[in-house]
Amino acid sequence: MTLIIVTILFLGYLLIATERLTNVNKAAVAVFAGTVGWVLYICFGADFVMSQHSADFMSFLNDAVPTSTSVKHYIAQNIFLKYVGKAAEIVLFLIATMTIVEILHNNGCFDFINAGLRTRKCYKFLWVIATITFILSANLDNLTTTVMMSTIMRSIVPNRGLRLKYGSAIVIAANCGGVLTVIGDPEGLVLWNMGAVTATSYSASLALPCLIAWILPTWWIGRSLPERMEVDSVVMPYRGDDTNLNVWQRLLMLVVGIGGLWFIPTFHNITKLSPFLGALCVLSILWVVNEIFNRKLMNVDVMIQRRIPRVLQYGVIQMILFVMGMMLAIGVVKETGVISAFVSYIDRNVHDVWLMGIGAGIISTLLDNFATAMSSFSLYSVADVAKLSGDVGGEYLRNFVQNGAYWKIMAYTSVVGGNILVVGSMSGLALIKAERIHLGWYFKNVGWMAMIGGFIGLGVMWLTRIVI
Repeated sequence: MTLIIVTILFLGYLLIATERLTNVNKAAVAVFAGTVGWVLYICFGADFVMSQHSADFMSFLNDAVPTSTSVKHYIAQNIFLKYVGKAAEIVLFLIATMTIVEILHNNGCFDFINAGLRTRKCYKFLWVIATITFILSANLDNLTTTVMMSTIMRSIVPNRGLRLKYGSAIVIAANCGGVLTVIGDPEGLVLWNMGAVTATSYSASLALPCLIAWILPTWWIGRSLPERMEVDSVVMPYRGDDTNLNVWQRLLMLVVGIGGLWFIPTFHNITKLSPFLGALCVLSILWVVNEIFNRKLMNVDVMIQRRIPRVLQYGVIQMILFVMGMMLAIGVVKETGVISAFVSYIDRNVHDVWLMGIGAGIISTLLDNFATAMSSFSLYSVADVAKLSGDVGGEYLRNFVQNGAYWKIMAYTSVVGGNILVVGSMSGLALIKAERIHLGWYFKNVGWMAMIGGFIGLGVMWLTRIVI
């Protein structure tokens, strides 16, 4: 049964990596692998429980006779819920931040971006849109930022050739900006929730590598652009009942929303509560402000006509289901004991976190970067460092403590690896669907630049390894 569960995960990885060829949605694959894996696990739970949790199970029985029903109760209450809780923390955080973005978008709080992009100079347009994307993605998730900035870019640039290059720059900026902070990307959020990193150390260690991985390919893209371009006139979008907010109200909502997201790490440090609760607090405050500002319009019939960005909603729901499915699927494989055996093999034969990071980067070029990162994160635990193989030295062990190099290397390489071939990230797939971009064109014009920038950034991490 262990072999079957592991095979399902690997087949899921294969389908995720070939989503563009099979047209099977990766979120559906992840949810299938996660649910079926746990069903198979609990059907043969006695063997798994006795091999992995025998002492805890006997304590759970409290001298009662073990039965198949008691085994299932133990798995459901003591094993399965642990992984559901970990996945729910990430999902609830994403739901809260996505709702914050929705409120800000519907109230026109991002309209200043359109004004800032009003230029016919291609080079200037590239750096303005890339910089805004990088900054926003460090606070919002990279998929949301990519979809939002791509939509704005498409409304301004009519030339498809230029849109392909600008869209590629947006994806690179969104992914590099997202991995810069613990709240900008699901990978960093997972590390933060599991106690593997702290927000300040994580951002400080990845700041320079992320900037290099973003600036270098963006500069190369800029060299291939013409001097000037034609632009379409920007028409302010219809947002239904929220068009009467004045500038100071929109700015205040933007400060509450984005400023609240910046405060979440401090909230976590003070309260030690899960970051998703801080995100929900920010959402609740912004929601109240939204209703106060729109209180005269809340009961009018035009409320029904509110225009909702369905593309953004659809993509976010897919991402949430994908995150949930992958965390459950990897969790059930971990409970079979296979991952522990694999870790022992790595400790004896590889014994180098930098080689492991390069391997993760290569894998993430085709496999989704979140799936790659989660597979890497599941190998070790900060709490279980002392249980590594006896022949592992103390210097090697320091890579897996809190704020150790391993966690940051894996987060960085998984994300920048996804920039090499655009299929390696959710934001890249969003660009494919929006612009019908071909992999060959992307690698020839952008991917090799992202690869060089990513390797130089990794080299900088290696040179500063004493600091991280």
